[in-house]
Amino acid sequence: MSRQAFIHGLHNLRDSHRGSVLTIGSFDGVHLGHQAMLKQLRAKAKALEVQATAMTFEPQPHEYFSGERAPARLMRLRDKVTALFDQGVDQVFCLPFNAQLRHLTAAQFVQQVLVDGLAVKYLVVGDDFRFGCDRAGDFNFLLAAGAQQGFGVCNTKTFNLGDVRVSSTRIREVLEQADFAQAEQLLGRPYSMAGKVVRGQQLGRTIGVPTANVHLHRYRSPLNGVFTVRVVIDGACYQGVANVGVRPTVLDDAKPILEVHLFDFSEDIYGKSIQVIFCSKLREEQKFASLDALAAQLQADIEAGKAYFRNTVN
Repeated sequence: MSRQAFIHGLHNLRDSHRGSVLTIGSFDGVHLGHQAMLKQLRAKAKALEVQATAMTFEPQPHEYFSGERAPARLMRLRDKVTALFDQGVDQVFCLPFNAQLRHLTAAQFVQQVLVDGLAVKYLVVGDDFRFGCDRAGDFNFLLAAGAQQGFGVCNTKTFNLGDVRVSSTRIREVLEQADFAQAEQLLGRPYSMAGKVVRGQQLGRTIGVPTANVHLHRYRSPLNGVFTVRVVIDGACYQGVANVGVRPTVLDDAKPILEVHLFDFSEDIYGKSIQVIFCSKLREEQKFASLDALAAQLQADIEAGKAYFRNTVN
């Protein structure tokens, strides 16, 4: 079995990376729809005895065009790559979405990226896949290009769960409603955020509620407010409450941050990677008149969080 590889940019492609079965997408969330496509990808790669490659973009195309107005990401690039590898992909090829790529026509993209760059053997795409600055690139365009250039093409149909189309957009909608049960159904796993614990202002300790802070490195988050959470650290699972937001009482940050308070926990976890699994929403983030008022509310949040877990069947 080949070693899994992450390749960033055309200039980092090596001969060993070329000649695979390829799929292309943003893969935000790596949800059940993506997983169905990746299953098809793996099956074709196995049949052709080549590697399975997923191509994605950084930033995502809609982020390049819309900037801070773009929809919130469901996951960071690092977590996306991990999730793609967990789905059995051999290679993740990340193509920087920049002015040069943005101005490629569909024909140029096929020639420069798929043929000259990746030497793709077979392509698996969604039935609604479009590409190229001229918007000419679609499934029929790829069929014709494949016939000319010598690679096969197939499409995968929209994936539905019951009568609901599984999509990143739909998952963002249910997360905004704090419907974590439905989000889990669409994702095939509980919704979580992950990252490394960093040092903050240490304000939580001064008011009796120490927190583990994780920078989300984005202008928008699919979640905002105070939540009950389960947190995985070094394979062990803990309970707690978390705030996702801009901390209007103390700082009013431009970018949201994830702050987690673990119940009855006193270990030093600075620098550790944690996974925060969201369970329920307690309230919206709000600005308080004083630190005393904030501290009182945080204690109430902790009691509400503990009550939630006492009343929840594990």
